[in-house]
Amino acid sequence: MKKIEAIIRPHKLDEVREALQEIGFRGLTVTEVKGYGRQGGHSEIYRGSEYTINFLPKVKIEIVCADKDLDKAIDVILKHAKTGEVGDGKIFVSSVEEVIRVRTEETGEDAV
Repeated sequence: MKKIEAIIRPHKLDEVREALQEIGFRGLTVTEVKGYGRQGGHSEIYRGSEYTINFLPKVKIEIVCADKDLDKAIDVILKHAKTGEVGDGKIFVSSVEEVIRVRTEETGEDAV
């Protein structure tokens, strides 16, 4: 099994979530996060004063899926989260050794 962590723009969350649901992904975890990458934040002017925003708001989506579903999930996230601009985000993939559903004590892919 694999864990996908996708850092995306907040306004793309609903689009990505709906697309994942359409292809059969029923569960995901969403966390509001802040960070920066190559863009390094940006400057804004408020009431005549310029200030720098170092950490930009992002959303982190976490999904655990079977190995066979990994490419499908990544393709959907890329298609629906991409704007083509700097700051679109990143996708991290890592291995998951075990999953256990607390309520039923199911394990492995049955628990996902």
